[in-house]
Amino acid sequence: MTEATASTTQALLAEVDKYSAHNYHPLPVVIERGEGVWVWDVDGNRYLDMLAAYSALNQGHRHPAIIAAAKAQLDVLTLTSRAFHNDQMGSFLRKLCEATGFERALPMNTGAEAVETAIKMVRKWGYQVKGVADGLADIIVCENNFHGRTTTIVGFSTEAQYKEGFGPFTPGFTVIPYGDADALEAAITDNTVGFLVEPLQGEGGVVVPPEGFLQRARELCTEHRVALIADEIQTGLGRTGRLFCCDWAGVRPDILIVGKALGGGV
Repeated sequence: MTEATASTTQALLAEVDKYSAHNYHPLPVVIERGEGVWVWDVDGNRYLDMLAAYSALNQGHRHPAIIAAAKAQLDVLTLTSRAFHNDQMGSFLRKLCEATGFERALPMNTGAEAVETAIKMVRKWGYQVKGVADGLADIIVCENNFHGRTTTIVGFSTEAQYKEGFGPFTPGFTVIPYGDADALEAAITDNTVGFLVEPLQGEGGVVVPPEGFLQRARELCTEHRVALIADEIQTGLGRTGRLFCCDWAGVRPDILIVGKALGGGV
């Protein structure tokens, strides 16, 4: 690193520090460009990107097919509101449903929005179909989960720093130990409408559930008429070596939450 590049790095870091509200503490590396699995910083150092932008870049940086499709679309139309149809939505949803084997898909802008939508969906299903009394729907979640950073989602996080200063929180969530099928069975009541689970946890390390946990969770949800919701925002779309992490257990959830890699980083 030359004195000039060092000063460039420090200047860029100082600018962000001055103008950005402090919510993350990134490594002091300023990435300038990327290609495939590699990224380069402003000092010319090359790094193997094993984080893949929290799974937003499963296809790698600047995958040529994705970039070409994005450029072609930008030359024609960038955005339509949901007040109109567009000529891409139908084919996109059809391909997504065909790839996942689900009947319908509902696109959102972010992973946290997708989780929030799943929560709303199972609550309404619980009231209108299962017959839960209004306002009493309960969703079971797991300790050490990470489903996003909205106020509802951090409310059922077990990480204290994610919740500090953000209450009061949304009721209607029961927390159990991750991977504990007996705890899941004990937590289910007549008001339980969903079990929201990551098939493999990635918060604070990679946590693999015990053998048979997902299969037993599927059995319990079916037996008690509870919707199994698999959050595969980080584990889905090839991140674990199969299209979805649930595929390793041969488990099909009732609701599948995908994201990040679906957009290829663009």
